[in-house]
Amino acid sequence: MKAYLTQARRVDAEPIFKHSDFLVLTDDWVIMQHFNLLRTGSYLPALCRIAVKIDALAQFNPPLAQQNSWQIGGPADLLIEPKNAQQVAAIVRFARQEQIPLVVIGQGTNLLFDDAGVRGIVMKIGSQMAQITINGEQILAGGGAWVPQLARLSMRAGLTGLEHCIGIPGTVGGLVMMNGGSQHKGIGENIARVRVVTTAGEEEMLTQADCAFAYRQSALQTTGAVVVQAELTCLSGDIATIRRAMVADLRNRRQKFPRKQPNCGSVFLSSAAMHASVGPPGQIIEAAGLKGVRVGNAEVSRQHANFIVNRGGATSADVLTLIKQIRAKVRTEIGFELECEVRYVSPEGQIFPAHKQADLL
Repeated sequence: MKAYLTQARRVDAEPIFKHSDFLVLTDDWVIMQHFNLLRTGSYLPALCRIAVKIDALAQFNPPLAQQNSWQIGGPADLLIEPKNAQQVAAIVRFARQEQIPLVVIGQGTNLLFDDAGVRGIVMKIGSQMAQITINGEQILAGGGAWVPQLARLSMRAGLTGLEHCIGIPGTVGGLVMMNGGSQHKGIGENIARVRVVTTAGEEEMLTQADCAFAYRQSALQTTGAVVVQAELTCLSGDIATIRRAMVADLRNRRQKFPRKQPNCGSVFLSSAAMHASVGPPGQIIEAAGLKGVRVGNAEVSRQHANFIVNRGGATSADVLTLIKQIRAKVRTEIGFELECEVRYVSPEGQIFPAHKQADLL
């Protein structure tokens, strides 16, 4: 099944952009649809223009289930993967000018896409922007750099401070945005500066103070800025000691967390106050008798109750319904209000904690 775009007056024009689903000839379109393949409506000409203009990897109508660790989600109108900050800025400006929803992702390890997908542009900061350089105790990491690789390279350079990141499946951009980490630590502790592209499409350098890091939070979550590079400062340490800490962390993860079934990692937020009063989320959920509870093909992991696994073909509706059930039972039996760490992505391109969407069901 293919959809072809041609010019009304010149069907013999030389193509300027080819794609498995599209043949684009010019800026004037006649759209012939087969089996309702396209859902882009009035966005279509603009999406084709940006795909032609930006020398980046671009896909029309790709399944977002292939772009996140939960393996859930419908298609995006356009998925584009820029090569550098200048392309990121150009895409941001274009989306703003054309009033097209823009969703920025890394590896999608903390996202729940809707079954309807995204009506707009999904921009992936990935392997094209994954450079890592180390100079003394300073590290420069692209927003698309793989976090475990960053941790390994820091260890090999004899730098300590990133041991807690070794088992976190995600990119540097997402890690900085969420102030991610483990063992009650966050990447913000090691951040010196962050290079971002603002919602106006301008490059800007932020300090650690500008980012306002807190537990699993940063100011970047509300500004809409795109992290294109992070500058980190670490301390010199003993390589053998750093390696042992990383090996221990990975061993602990293998024993505690589900690894063979698709999941997003921890679903619900933890905090020091929660630990002190009622315990961590997994313990609370297990105490409420919810381990193994299933909605559709989404299931509370039998290995760790703060994980929801995809048993095969789970939908966003399955996951959201399960989140709602977990929160309701924990509220009733434990007296504590669980909030989601995982973010829900709506078809309109809005991103917010998944429990807020679950509450609407």
